[in-house]
Amino acid sequence: MTALEAQSPVDAKTFWRVLSERATGMTVVTAQGEDGPAGFLGLSAAHVAADPPTLLVSVDAKTSALGAILARRHFAVNFLPAGAAHVADAFSGRTGLSGADRFVAGEWGALATGAPVFLGALGVFDCAVDQVVERGSISIVIGTVVGARAAGSGEPLVFFRGKTIAGLAEG
Repeated sequence: MTALEAQSPVDAKTFWRVLSERATGMTVVTAQGEDGPAGFLGLSAAHVAADPPTLLVSVDAKTSALGAILARRHFAVNFLPAGAAHVADAFSGRTGLSGADRFVAGEWGALATGAPVFLGALGVFDCAVDQVVERGSISIVIGTVVGARAAGSGEPLVFFRGKTIAGLAEG
């Protein structure tokens, strides 16, 4: 095995290029704000622990949903199914929709906290905010799961190398 050569610090372009080599399930992170529902396409949702059930999401300070999450102290993570590319597009900002207008894509309900949950989701975690960690322009929001629902079937919507992929390739 050879030693890797020392490299200069990694720039943002390289960071995102390397990160795109990791396939990730597409999620929509939502909250119920003072002015209505808010949400964004969240590719950073991750589990922290199973006992107690805990998740984290990274939220850019420019994302309007951050205010709703911090004010109401809740969020929901919705795992998108293969047929929900239109929902991902609405929450990514690519369609020009913003705020509550994004929720015209799909049917929505609520679980324990009142955060919007996508009724067609493969799975949903409803979370109460426990902690917020600031890192640069990002807020890492850690929440305890207070409600959950799983569809039990279906294929995921996946993000890989900058592209949306519906379902898993069989091999």
